[in-house]
Amino acid sequence: MLSACEKSTESEGEPAVEINGYDSLLAMETGADAYGMRRYVMALLKAGPNRGQDSTEAAQLQRAHLDNIKRMAEEGKLVMAGPFFDDWEVKGIYIFAVETVEEAEELTKTDPAVQAGRLEMELHPWYGSAALMKMGEMHEKLAKESI
Repeated sequence: MLSACEKSTESEGEPAVEINGYDSLLAMETGADAYGMRRYVMALLKAGPNRGQDSTEAAQLQRAHLDNIKRMAEEGKLVMAGPFFDDWEVKGIYIFAVETVEEAEELTKTDPAVQAGRLEMELHPWYGSAALMKMGEMHEKLAKESI
């Protein structure tokens, strides 16, 4: 009998799984390291220099911005996004499931609000839980309406 912290042995065709709840398949799927963590790039979405759009144009840019968020999430490149509710210069965050700031920079260039100068991104390498890779699946089960 194995103690709660010992690994089970690997059978032919079956992955090793620890008794304490560790799931080696899930760890592999999410890109988790031995600590259950992985690299991401966090983007701080800041107010850009061009925020003088009229209400119609601003609404169109916001819709295109949200559509771009959805596209990146569906591609598995964006694991979290959301706005801040206060009047801070940082309007929201993205967490990209990419290895480098350069990869994230290419993704931010696809955002219509960035292209229009309404938003600008400040990018930082970040180390966080690999469980974030499952955030999209969980969100789909919780959202009654789409953005």
